[in-house]
Amino acid sequence: MPALLALSDVELYYDHIYALKGVSLEVNQGETVALIGANGAGKSSILRAITGLRRIKKGSVSFEGQRIDGLGPEAIVRLGIAMVPEGRRVFPYMSVRDNLMMGAFSRSDSAAIRRTLDEVLARFPRLKERLRQAAGTMSGGEQQMLVIGRALMARPKLLLLDEPSLGVAPMIVQDIARSIIAINRDEKVSVLLVEQNSRMALRVSHRAYALATGSIALSGLSADLVKDERIQRLYLGGDI
Repeated sequence: MPALLALSDVELYYDHIYALKGVSLEVNQGETVALIGANGAGKSSILRAITGLRRIKKGSVSFEGQRIDGLGPEAIVRLGIAMVPEGRRVFPYMSVRDNLMMGAFSRSDSAAIRRTLDEVLARFPRLKERLRQAAGTMSGGEQQMLVIGRALMARPKLLLLDEPSLGVAPMIVQDIARSIIAINRDEKVSVLLVEQNSRMALRVSHRAYALATGSIALSGLSADLVKDERIQRLYLGGDI
């Protein structure tokens, strides 16, 4: 059975400077896979390659066995890939409810959309309490819950998370970690998690890839990597 997502020998450049060099990785159905590494290692560039926000120079990106590296972002979303970008990009003057509904833009099944909204609000009760509130007036942690909920409104097969713990209070980081585990386990959504908090990333994922300067330095089961001396020395500075 082919991987849900597969990158094969991917190269990506910004002008003439390479961001990814020969990157190959897989996310299988039902997995949570973490990408860890320092700033500038290429983690976010992998997400841009997957979502079509940046064209790759070489290699291939496949989803459910289909090449997607030539498709635009909207077509990729419609295939079942949703991304939560870094920096909690909410629509600040729109209500929480309207922000959530923006995530369902590619769907037309009104009754099913309402059911999904109920599921998202059950997953994040704080959002239910603030449905009419302007998104920009919420705390950073609440906004992070909102952007994850908005991505889930698309009913994705694969959820891409870019630094969900960045700038969030430690108590909320724990809530987000639990949510990632629950989304993967209960809703059967596969997850690709980009995260500088390597300890949290390895705790919530099944497998992980450690990146260094645009290439994969190490990979394996998260339970094994968390004990690896090289990972401990280079990456395990974060805590939850």
